[in-house]
Amino acid sequence: MKVRIGCDFTYESDGETPMIFLVRPREQYNHTLLEETRLVEPEIAIHQYFDHAGNCFWRLTAPEGKLRLFYDAVAQVEPTPDPVLMELPGTLVQELPDEVLPYILPSRHCQSDLVLAEAWDMFGATTPGWSRVQAICDWIHSNITYGKGSTSNTSGYEAYQARRGVCRDFAHISIMLCRAMNIPARYVCGYLPDIGVPPDPAPMDFHAWFEAFVDGEWRTFDARHNIPRTGRVLIGQGRDAVDVAMTTIYGGSRLLKMRVWADEVPEDYQLSPRPVELKVS
Repeated sequence: MKVRIGCDFTYESDGETPMIFLVRPREQYNHTLLEETRLVEPEIAIHQYFDHAGNCFWRLTAPEGKLRLFYDAVAQVEPTPDPVLMELPGTLVQELPDEVLPYILPSRHCQSDLVLAEAWDMFGATTPGWSRVQAICDWIHSNITYGKGSTSNTSGYEAYQARRGVCRDFAHISIMLCRAMNIPARYVCGYLPDIGVPPDPAPMDFHAWFEAFVDGEWRTFDARHNIPRTGRVLIGQGRDAVDVAMTTIYGGSRLLKMRVWADEVPEDYQLSPRPVELKVS
């Protein structure tokens, strides 16, 4: 299955402003990038680098005035929904690989040390492994209301106390509770098309979910939707949203417009670069 993904940002800056963008998916994950276009107006230099986790970042210095960054790509994805493997067992901490141990520790937005007693009271009787992570997702999906109200500085613990948040908060709460149960968990952001589900009338945005380390591998979970979804295209992974912010701005810039898309394309779609004319209005 192929999906078209991308985004279109317009910023206005009071002067030269350093910016970092994280919008380009990994070239190969559970998806494969087949075609991509990146355009920026006015034309300025962009430096690409990869962090320790393999996330692809773009650095640039926006000039005074307007800057438009456009990204469009086609990715090949699995045509089936996220797998559900309820029988997978858990892993004792002493048997975990060294590289996943940091994902048990508290982080800025996933303060697992603040919910240790509550987490064990709620989920201590569940079966370790996939079933325990799914029990955490079920509780969050039933007890946290999806809706605006959080900000980029709202932590998972604050959203947990408020019982309200957006997809970013659902992911943070999930990670926080998993880590409290000694389950390595990490934050994931990416594109998620409406395939096999009723279309969401709200404008599309980037989506956040999480991965838990179950039976020796990182597995996909999404407490916000809490059903298997098709067509995920992963952009970045980190301890929490701080590690994989879509934009990081060092100065006075204002977001004037943002558009995000993720749509299935026909099976007979022919790969070919599409010329795109950019005009800043």
